[in-house]
Amino acid sequence: MTEPLDDLSKVRLQGSRCRQCNEVTLGRNSICPNCGGNELEAIPLSDRGELWTYTIVRHKPPGDYRGPEPFRPFGLGLVELPDGLRVMSPIEGDVDSLAVGTPLSLKIAVHHTGPSGEDVVAFAFAPAR
Repeated sequence: MTEPLDDLSKVRLQGSRCRQCNEVTLGRNSICPNCGGNELEAIPLSDRGELWTYTIVRHKPPGDYRGPEPFRPFGLGLVELPDGLRVMSPIEGDVDSLAVGTPLSLKIAVHHTGPSGEDVVAFAFAPAR
């Protein structure tokens, strides 16, 4: 994610663009996974996308689950960004209304409070309004 995190309305997913082949990847990367080049620039990714494919998670994940209680089914999908990549993300909203091709927008929010009282920030996508 872009920083600073003190105003979550301004935060975007962070990407890298290779200056040699123009491949765009999620996160800050020093080597291009497409051509092996090492001339990458950090870029903020789009806050809009389209649902490319999805599944519905209907069972509480094992381990140290920190989502809403009681557990509610949620969408998990690949969001195709206009930047040229697909991002795996939770999909908010009514799971029964999810459909491939749905326009989505990025949501950045505090997911939970960490063990030392710090806010843990996470991202999801939700149907665009």
